[in-house]
Amino acid sequence: MTTGEDTGGDTGEDTGGDTGGEVEVRRAQPYEARKVYLCPGCNQDIAVGLGHLVVVPTRTPELRRHWHHACWQHRANRRPGRPNPRR
Repeated sequence: MTTGEDTGGDTGEDTGGDTGGEVEVRRAQPYEARKVYLCPGCNQDIAVGLGHLVVVPTRTPELRRHWHHACWQHRANRRPGRPNPRR
């Protein structure tokens, strides 16, 4: 992955997680986090006011997901299949 200077995030090939393929990773600053999101890495809430990452697949931007920083960094080491309580 390469670092995108203007967004402060990574871009490149995603090797794990739910996105599959090329993604753009954007940083959401705490002041930008105005609602609760569900992190697909741990199935826990990302609270209002908590900085996190927004992962946007380049081919399907409507499938963007919000991740905790640590969950995104460790996504290749996750165990598969904790059910999502919101689905």
